Amino acid sequence: MTAAAQDLIAIKLERTFDIMDANHDGYLDWSDYKMLADRYIQAYGLPQDDRRARALQTFCQIYWLELLRHAGVNGDRLTKDEFVAANRLAVIDTSRLNVTEGGGHAIFDVIDVNENNEISEDEFKRFLRDVWKSDAPDAMDMFSKLDIDGDGAISRQEFIRAVREHFLSNDPDAPGSLFFGHI
Repeated sequence: MTAAAQDLIAIKLERTFDIMDANHDGYLDWSDYKMLADRYIQAYGLPQDDRRARALQTFCQIYWLELLRHAGVNGDRLTKDEFVAANRLAVIDTSRLNVTEGGGHAIFDVIDVNENNEISEDEFKRFLRDVWKSDAPDAMDMFSKLDIDGDGAISRQEFIRAVREHFLSNDPDAPGSLFFGHI
């Protein structure tokens, strides 16, 4: 892996950190992950006992604990550098949790409102608007990039592939590299 490739993954993870740091204090802690799960749950009007809400909350909690484990910190919060390093380790260590698979499936299940195992353009627009508060004109470009086979919907496999690419791909044009904007 080249230094430039490592930097690309770091850039994506740093953007993720910046988006996740809800109170902009320069740290991530459990409250930031809880807020992320709550943002999905509220945006989709899911009752707390809904299986999708529980799966997403459980994933966020386990993911957070895995980040702390891989960061090797004594506290309960992470700096941006600690977050980047911990994510690099957590995504390749699948001994307890497969971050890309677990998170991808939990999020997909929430976005796929009609439960037909694919995300339509309208479902994707809702995801961008209601969860990420994005109405950027080029945001829907991501939909067509994620819809790899061009059938007008994002399949579960296409979505999981994009999540993997977000964490692991050095290709700036890979669909998963576009989750938080063009690199």
